Amino acid sequence: MTERSYLDWNATAPLRPEARAAMAAALDCSGNPSSIHAEGRAARRLVEDARAAVARLTAAEPRNVTFTSSGSEANMLALTPNLGGGKPPRSRLLISAIEHASVRAGGRFAPEAVETVPVTAQGVIDRWALKARLADLAARGEPVLLSIMAANNETGVVQPISEVAAMAHEVGGLLHVDAVQLAGRLRCDIGELGADLLTVSAHKLGGPKGAGALIRREEALRPEPLIRGGGQERGLRAGTENVAAIAGFGAAAEAAAASLPTEATRLRALRDRLEAGLKEATPQALIFGHEVERLPNTTLLAVPGMKAETAVIALDLEGFAVSSGAACSSGKVQSSHVLTAMGVPADLARGGIRISLGWSSTERDIERFIAAWISVTSALLKGRGMAA
Repeated sequence: MTERSYLDWNATAPLRPEARAAMAAALDCSGNPSSIHAEGRAARRLVEDARAAVARLTAAEPRNVTFTSSGSEANMLALTPNLGGGKPPRSRLLISAIEHASVRAGGRFAPEAVETVPVTAQGVIDRWALKARLADLAARGEPVLLSIMAANNETGVVQPISEVAAMAHEVGGLLHVDAVQLAGRLRCDIGELGADLLTVSAHKLGGPKGAGALIRREEALRPEPLIRGGGQERGLRAGTENVAAIAGFGAAAEAAAASLPTEATRLRALRDRLEAGLKEATPQALIFGHEVERLPNTTLLAVPGMKAETAVIALDLEGFAVSSGAACSSGKVQSSHVLTAMGVPADLARGGIRISLGWSSTERDIERFIAAWISVTSALLKGRGMAA
């Protein structure tokens, strides 16, 4: 059997042992967390312990953590004109051109109320364009909600969120940050970021799929609920809590927080070795966003003349799981909207290959991948009459 190396962590992370153990234990807890008997109180304790762990990871108050079914649902919950907290309804939603599909959909804003802010060639939000648009909207008396991801899922480029927050708050705007890729990989302190609302997801941390959270900096800031009914999640998200998934989420958050100081350094060294090997093998390869700060685990590159889907399949046959873009877009042969927004030509934008690392990635994975890359690119480029 071919040895496998999983190098698609930005799509989803393998389940951490700590999360698996917490979920197994939670499955034996028979109570409903809304019940007041002993079994119900035991289930409630699992949920609240997990809430505290997610709060610690993001330096938030536990009472301001609302569990959802996913990061996408948390984004949808945040993107509403009616955010409460004594704030007037938002009449405009500003997003960057490289946001996740769940943010680009606009949440509960009318399509005509959603505006896109451009990014630079390195994939960083255009601060001048943003500042000018915020000033214009403020002059017209239009309250703004700004939604900017902390780190891009394709390129790994980290955005200047604290600067963006200052710009938004200066004109009375509010800031939502999709921190799904940031949390657990770099410091993700809601106060330091300046975010009013923050989204995280369990399965990017090594928790289970099907659990996410929206985190508020202030308790008074209460988005209009998406799901109404019971009083679960302090009235912000009705429905009996998925206790096992939430328990796994909490365990993964705790494990990620504990390893954060050393893991980022380790992953950065692996990524740098990977990129050096890939560039040596294919000097013509372009690594996107390499001139600015990126997540320590992420590489997105393209080789002129090489199709991403063909390379991904060939690498899969060699034993490597990598991606040709965001996982939610897999199966669609089209240009990356992220690379297109960065001004990358269409043929290259369709050729982006993402390699992303995680807590179980090793030097052996990197060396094996470089060897496979040499073999695959040599065969694919030779077939097109090009030198590797």
